[in-house]
Amino acid sequence: MTAAVIIAGLLPILWSHGAGADVMKRIAAPMVGGVVTSTLMELLVYPAIFYLWRRRSAAGGKP
Repeated sequence: MTAAVIIAGLLPILWSHGAGADVMKRIAAPMVGGVVTSTLMELLVYPAIFYLWRRRSAAGGKP
């Protein structure tokens, strides 16, 4: 929910036209990319790594 609000707040900056828009777009674009990447990591990658780590420790340390 937090990521959705951040992205929703930054999208108008990405679509803006006018004075200072070129500078703000350069700031907002990496922020949107970072929030999307962070969200995907938290929802997909970290749980998979945790699952593999716990499965390995439950098996007695064998790969």
